Amino acid sequence: MKIIVCIKQVPDVTEVKWDENGSLIRTGLPSIINPNDKNAIEAALVLKEEKGAEVTVVSMGPPQVEEALREALAMGCDHAVLLTDRKFGGADCWATAYTLGLAIKKLGNFDLIFSGVEAMDGNTAQVGPEIADFLDLPLLSYAEDIEVGEGTVKIHQKLGDLTRVVEGPMPALITCEKELNVPRIPRMDLVFECFEKEIQVLGMADVDGEVENFGLKGSPTRLRKVFSPKRAKAQVEFLEGTPKESSQKLVEKLQEINAI
Repeated sequence: MKIIVCIKQVPDVTEVKWDENGSLIRTGLPSIINPNDKNAIEAALVLKEEKGAEVTVVSMGPPQVEEALREALAMGCDHAVLLTDRKFGGADCWATAYTLGLAIKKLGNFDLIFSGVEAMDGNTAQVGPEIADFLDLPLLSYAEDIEVGEGTVKIHQKLGDLTRVVEGPMPALITCEKELNVPRIPRMDLVFECFEKEIQVLGMADVDGEVENFGLKGSPTRLRKVFSPKRAKAQVEFLEGTPKESSQKLVEKLQEINAI
């Protein structure tokens, strides 16, 4: 079994800045593997231990993304691929999925693709499904449990108070929820070994796509305005009267704001 895990390096901060094109300015910011993507890595590593799967981790971004790929290798992934090219810069979800999809096609011969449900710097939850669409794969999203059978994969999705079971044929793409597992801490021996492994680097010319579909040029999404929302000032109102009168006033207040 061969598994590909798509991950993203994101800034480890709450206050960020954007350039005039609406792209995140990453220079000088501390970065981490997107937390949701670590759940995807862990899911792949569990299958590696249970079924002898081979795990390849793929990420797109500037050269510094190598740090995230090294961490994934330290967790136990077997191979790493870095997609980096200035022409990839400014990519929205569609252009990102297009580029990752081309790279996965180039790698070929896979049974499953894992990704996090969403990235904490965008929260769009679009890239995983768009990769599945680009590669014409079954999509099993929001997985909180994964069962792999003979040529099929089954997931559990939490839908409020209900759990839905979805099953599909392999190859397939699965987006992983944080409730799926607890990502492991890399063993010290694997931390040392990860720096001995070679990371495959691919640019635009290596993935054989249409130039106009990469990066900012190939992104149909344009941000008109980016800002940090202002926190509303808290307001306190005292409801006077007897317990019965106060309760009635509270119910009326809650009905006014459609809370009940």
